[in-house]
Amino acid sequence: MKKHNFFAGPSILSQYTIQNTADAILNFADTGLSLMEVSHRGKEFIAVSDEARSLVKELLDVPDSHDVIFLGGGASLQFCMVPYNLLKKKASYLDSGSWASKAIKEAKIFGEVEVVASSKSVNYCYIPKDYTVSPDSDYFHITTNNTIFGTQLHAIPEVSIPLAADMSSDIFSRPIDISKFDIIYAGAQKNLAPAGVAIVIVRKDALGKAGRPIPSMLDYQIHIDNESMYNTPPVVPVFAALQTLKWYKELGGIVVMQKKNEEKAAILYDEIDRNRLFTGTVAVEDRSLMNICFVMNDEYKALENDFASFASKAGMVGIKGHRSVGGFRASTYNALPIESVKALVETMQAFEKSV
Repeated sequence: MKKHNFFAGPSILSQYTIQNTADAILNFADTGLSLMEVSHRGKEFIAVSDEARSLVKELLDVPDSHDVIFLGGGASLQFCMVPYNLLKKKASYLDSGSWASKAIKEAKIFGEVEVVASSKSVNYCYIPKDYTVSPDSDYFHITTNNTIFGTQLHAIPEVSIPLAADMSSDIFSRPIDISKFDIIYAGAQKNLAPAGVAIVIVRKDALGKAGRPIPSMLDYQIHIDNESMYNTPPVVPVFAALQTLKWYKELGGIVVMQKKNEEKAAILYDEIDRNRLFTGTVAVEDRSLMNICFVMNDEYKALENDFASFASKAGMVGIKGHRSVGGFRASTYNALPIESVKALVETMQAFEKSV
């Protein structure tokens, strides 16, 4: 039976990425050695790292004012690296979900943090919109997509100060204007590669102004100067990231990915709105294209476990909702084929008929 992978992260990867990475683990670049055992300083892997950073720049149209680096530690390490490198006195944050809240916690270690708005009191079911960002803040931090709660910023805020963004769960899913940001970071395990690496896009002239000593491993400038090779990089995730980037280019780039993602999300949201058993959990205007959360309507709550079992038998994997929301969550990242979304919709319809 075919499995349809809706896990929120680590999540589905393209077969192109999986097959090429598996081949390299057996024999990397015809060296006769595994990717897992070659030197990261060897010319074969340096070529991988260079090409991966180059493709990020090409696919996202990164201007010359910004650099791209790959770092270990995932996005969670960036929660402290961003303020370590950019926060002088005060930073502003939008609290739109659990990961935004964790980023706020880390930033408070380095200076004053102004939370401009929060939807926490209603379990993050919408993106706050009516807020003012202090012009004297060193930067404004946003989380563009909230994996747990299924909300997404569909427009980038216009602010007069530097902008920082966690794009872990929607990077490469739509075109973005990189020039609007001083820093963008993203964990790889949604739309890029296996867990273990993060991508960082940073404006060159934003660095070196925090006025504090920064440990070498946490200093963006040192990683830029060493072209992501200051320490041993996570070679397998970086190689896998390159395969995904090549796949995106072959498919036609990020605009094509956006169209596919919009189509997948529309199919599933239409069914959630039509089906008498289910309801969405967030404000319609803030619905995510990447993480689609839904629950049983109140009169059918007792059937949630029955539907979970029914869906599992139909090959649906990873649709259990996060404990903060409950119900169900279908993550429709770039690598998820539209056939999987249609299969989930058919499963929902079949279960509705059985009730």
